[in-house]
Amino acid sequence: MARKVKSSLASRSARLALPIRRKPHVFTALGRGIGLGYRRSQSCSAWVVRAANGHGYWTANLPGVPDDHDYADGVNVLDFFQACERARELARGKGGDTAKPASFGAAIDRYEADLKSRGGSPVNATRLRGHLSQTLLDTPVALLTAAALRDWRDHLFASGLKPASVRRTLASAKAALNLAAKLDPRITNDKAWKVGLSGIAQSHATVSRIVDDATVRALVAGAYALDPQFGLFIDVLASVGCRTSQAARLLVADLQNGSAPRLMLPSSRKGGKGRTSIRRPVPITLALARKLERAVAGRPSDAPLLTRPDGSAWNPNSMELVRLFAQVAERLGIEQTAYCLRHSSIVRSLIAGTPTRVVAALHDTSTVQLERVYSAFIADHADTVARRGLIDTSTPTPAVNVVTLPAGR
Repeated sequence: MARKVKSSLASRSARLALPIRRKPHVFTALGRGIGLGYRRSQSCSAWVVRAANGHGYWTANLPGVPDDHDYADGVNVLDFFQACERARELARGKGGDTAKPASFGAAIDRYEADLKSRGGSPVNATRLRGHLSQTLLDTPVALLTAAALRDWRDHLFASGLKPASVRRTLASAKAALNLAAKLDPRITNDKAWKVGLSGIAQSHATVSRIVDDATVRALVAGAYALDPQFGLFIDVLASVGCRTSQAARLLVADLQNGSAPRLMLPSSRKGGKGRTSIRRPVPITLALARKLERAVAGRPSDAPLLTRPDGSAWNPNSMELVRLFAQVAERLGIEQTAYCLRHSSIVRSLIAGTPTRVVAALHDTSTVQLERVYSAFIADHADTVARRGLIDTSTPTPAVNVVTLPAGR
């Protein structure tokens, strides 16, 4: 057990008598290369940890305010001795690393760089950063608590964010924090985000994104009316059920025309580092194949299959596609994103009797994901298939006109 530290900072009255200033006061030694200071502020004072790293010192505010005006609870309000333990934990951890521990904001920066290095979308990181307060961004990952993260999760709902958006934001947060924990052995509190960011239902928001076939046709027609190139992009999304990132990476060579036309659809970049990118054949209608063939006439095989009006490739990470689709949806009086076309394609395939393994392969997902997200529709599909083998025993057996012939005939 760490020795009991004696310091004037342990006294609330002594701390409140200190002058207000940006520079921390005192810095009481807690061990070799570790000190705890106190920053007196007009609005919100703070405990400050200082640790030697071989080249100097780094400092960081501890999460949880000093118990200047409230009773300490060990989480949000810390007395001097609780702050000492938290400072030692942050400065050394179990691995003895003396580098400054990553804050939540730094973890997001590292996550964004990792996404870019493996071809992922940095939007996942930028979206997350926009929903975090400066206090949480500055909090070291090793000191995040389940209570603080749960409060943030609940605040996202209270702010009016849609459940699907909350779920995507939390998924990005978990990915960033998991990456930080892999890179720093001092981060051992992964249970904080497993508990604090859990408990979000998956199915209800997905179901709300599913639209009927008439609406799908109306969305495609509306996209063509807005712009022919945009209409062709939406037509592919509706017909194939792929993600916008996959459609944007299609090349002219991926169009295989003929009596049974298809697209060689590139796999998504989901699934983490090291996933092999492949192209799978996905059937399309003859009508869509003809439209695509006319659109790519005279273009090289390595050119983008789907282009913007100026001839450049679509950027799935920009807001252009979102804005254009929102215009089409608004004209139809519905609140949907382009992702509704993917969900509707999956459900349409399930209801049509396509085996779940085939549906998963065509839509670049897994049967586990299908069962988790579309369990209600899979159950309906199973019920439909099972009824084909039922026999109605209440229906009388029809008479059979069989005449027995005499012997020898």
